[in-house]
Amino acid sequence: MSAPPTGSPPTGSPPAPAPGRTAVITATAAITPLADTAEEFGAALLAGRHVPADPPDAPAGAAPAAMLNGFDPLRWAADTLPDGPATARRLPRLLRGASLPTATGTCVAARVVADAGLPRDWDARGALVLAGGGLGLAHQAEEHARTASGRGPLPSYALTHQDADVLGAASELLGARAEGWTVGGASAAGTLALALAARTIEAGWADHCVVIAPAAELSAAEIAAYRRSGAMVPAAQQSGGTVCRPFDAARSGFLYAQSAAAVVVESAAAAAGRGRPALAVVAGHAQRLDGVRGTGPDAPGQAAVMRAALSVAGLEPADIGYVNAHATGSVLGDATEARALRTVFDGPSPPRVNSTKALAGHALTAAGLLGVVATVAQLRAGRLHPMPHLSEPVDPELGLVGPVAEPFVPAPALATGYAFGGMNAAVVLTPPAPPARSAGPARPSTPRTPSEEQT
Repeated sequence: MSAPPTGSPPTGSPPAPAPGRTAVITATAAITPLADTAEEFGAALLAGRHVPADPPDAPAGAAPAAMLNGFDPLRWAADTLPDGPATARRLPRLLRGASLPTATGTCVAARVVADAGLPRDWDARGALVLAGGGLGLAHQAEEHARTASGRGPLPSYALTHQDADVLGAASELLGARAEGWTVGGASAAGTLALALAARTIEAGWADHCVVIAPAAELSAAEIAAYRRSGAMVPAAQQSGGTVCRPFDAARSGFLYAQSAAAVVVESAAAAAGRGRPALAVVAGHAQRLDGVRGTGPDAPGQAAVMRAALSVAGLEPADIGYVNAHATGSVLGDATEARALRTVFDGPSPPRVNSTKALAGHALTAAGLLGVVATVAQLRAGRLHPMPHLSEPVDPELGLVGPVAEPFVPAPALATGYAFGGMNAAVVLTPPAPPARSAGPARPSTPRTPSEEQT
């Protein structure tokens, strides 16, 4: 079999979307320990605020984490939704016995649909895409303990232990009766879910997709396993509190953070038809497998998925101005990702690079979509958030954003998500085209010289 011609999309890449089928993001939402809305989240990132960890009441030796402890869907809905009181009245019955992923996923979906201003009949040509895969592990552990003690499980656990419970609750609250899927992919799930939504739009199967990444909750078993494997920051990392240090020589693992995110993806034609401006264009997307089982990252696989996403977008590495890296603070993972970035962006002017996990922690299955929310916020603000704990870069030539936020002229951006099991995903986001200006009065044309024609 002959190789594809140089410059053509890699094997397995989707065809270019039909006119008007380009996928655009029209709304974002987030629930994090930093903020309850995407707007507040973006502002917190640009200000260099990082999630709190090591709470004063944490038991000695507890794993550092930034938790959504005491998350109250009713209070959150009343405080943040346009129709807060009305939605809050529906939640007690809808979320009875629900896990944290179901509660946060349903709430963040309600907020993003409200912010997008979707029409009442949006679900006739709509779909829900859920980033999942082992979401409610702490909820499952509680029911296992209840069963072992002879007090359970609760009958409702037949439903609540499944990721599909999030899809059911969100669809009921939103009145969605068309299509919906759960996309597994561990820490790459959020990126994969956005890629699937964009492909669904481009293929014409839907005009609107609501992508939901609920907060993932780990049990003590998963936390212990991550710590023993060296992937998670150790307890009592420093007296001033635990921080995440992506791409820093002093990094020691990821900081677990419970966060949820959601975006609305629509066809450009559907958004324009209802007068909804795009926040960003999903210009490219790709997934690649390393073809191995295990936890180790693979620089060639990561480079391959970045190049594939760029090819789908019709862009070259030199066109990318910013990369929202997956970097979690892992000793091996960050070094591997740095090599992959240097392989792809080997020109004289590499893009600027940061990792949202430096401030928001690692949201696991929601991490990729939370990174997309952060990328959209930075594109719109014309500033890149800092990595305040970066003092000794693992690669000084990588183009890393340091402890201070930087101005940024909006340009195409790349966001990545990698996961155990050899899963690699990437999306390309570009700023939306500026709105067309009115014609106004005609002006006489001025002939240009040939040299002016070429500039």
